[in-house]
Amino acid sequence: MKKINRRDFLKNSGAAAAAAAFASTPGLAYTQVVGNAAPFGDYRALVCIFLHGGNDSFNMLVPNTDAEYNSYATSRQNLAIAREDLLPINPASLTPGSEAFGLHPMMGRMQALFEQGNAAFVANIGPLVEPTTKIEYQNQSVMLPSQLFSHNDQQSQWNSLKGAGTSKTGWAGRMADLIRNNVANQQMATNASLYGTSLFQSADETIAYVMGPSGPLQFEGFSTDPNNILFDQRLAFQRVVEAQYGSIYERGFAAIQARAIDAADSVSMAILDAEASGALSTVFPNSPLGMQLETVAKLIYSRDQLDMQRQIFFVGIGGFDSHDNQNLDQPGLLGGVSEAIAAFYEATVEIGVSDSVTTFTQSDFGRTLTSNGDGTDHAWGGNQVVVGGAVNGRDIYGTYPVLEIGGLEDVGGGRMIPSTSADQYAATLARWFGIPDIDLDIVAPNLSNFAQRDLGFMIA
Repeated sequence: MKKINRRDFLKNSGAAAAAAAFASTPGLAYTQVVGNAAPFGDYRALVCIFLHGGNDSFNMLVPNTDAEYNSYATSRQNLAIAREDLLPINPASLTPGSEAFGLHPMMGRMQALFEQGNAAFVANIGPLVEPTTKIEYQNQSVMLPSQLFSHNDQQSQWNSLKGAGTSKTGWAGRMADLIRNNVANQQMATNASLYGTSLFQSADETIAYVMGPSGPLQFEGFSTDPNNILFDQRLAFQRVVEAQYGSIYERGFAAIQARAIDAADSVSMAILDAEASGALSTVFPNSPLGMQLETVAKLIYSRDQLDMQRQIFFVGIGGFDSHDNQNLDQPGLLGGVSEAIAAFYEATVEIGVSDSVTTFTQSDFGRTLTSNGDGTDHAWGGNQVVVGGAVNGRDIYGTYPVLEIGGLEDVGGGRMIPSTSADQYAATLARWFGIPDIDLDIVAPNLSNFAQRDLGFMIA
């Protein structure tokens, strides 16, 4: 009897079966289910990096002219980055050589990406229902996002763009629903998370695929190695789930189990093939975020093998809730983000898809300008970064506020009112991803309240 190896087994029992398994699962590949929309003619991917806890991003991107830096230093007190330590950047829209902004000193690789034109910042962005001024906020004459300054609620707000606790879908999930007809032949879900189940990717019609940071978690008690005794248990389980059942509930449960196993097989095989190819030599940081982004890079490398045209990845890192020890913890956090994003961008260049992959950050909220003595507290507006070959880089989008306690944007304690909405941010990314303008209000439900539907940081 001819022995089969693990790779052959995966190809025969996993990948070959995955098309049928995915086809019967909404969102995994709507094969022959949802109509005749034309497939996309190119490949594009969005990679969301969620900085859990609330990134103090006014120490990530710092004003560097005399008056603005002095306001920053006065407000931030013992948390201010020394001016001589800032890494200067020269936004294209400002006077060349003005060094009007600087980055945290641990973000050298982000500085390089910015100066090369492959990174941009979006300033003072946050959840908004409609444009809001300080007077309107104080008079309660505008609609505000619910439960401001709350971790869970504002994470939900960023991920859903709807009232906290009021939505079962996220804006990435709604995008996947909108394009499901176009990506009928994909052998992997449009949405994939390497950081647990996320509201960001929840949808009405499609289903996100959740895996571990280095790939799918394998089923305990099974093996894909024919020489392992647990391989027989795998075959026995397959016979169980493939049996003919009379009850609709039994058939449904069996189908879910079969899909889960087949999906793990096909995605695992794609990662194995990427590793075996030796085509990806980029060295990633040995960190949780580095591991997640390296796995994303391997899956993107295998895009043709999986018939992928559109993908949205969700990765994350914690530790940004800096009530204490901010001066000790923040350098490592921001440095780690900078290193991991830069390595991932280099990997997309190596794979040849740097113009087709866009990485962006989200976080619960910004943090107070004021120091609590050892850290900062929950606030509202903050700065985000976007990276990729299709980014209109080397610039800052939106309006950077004057970081002054009691100033025009401060609603108390150094909590800055966002001047740019998360809906505008999402809509700009969604348009680049391939969502037509007529559907952007489905992705970003508050978008119609803002005059500017596209912030301009993506190349059309």
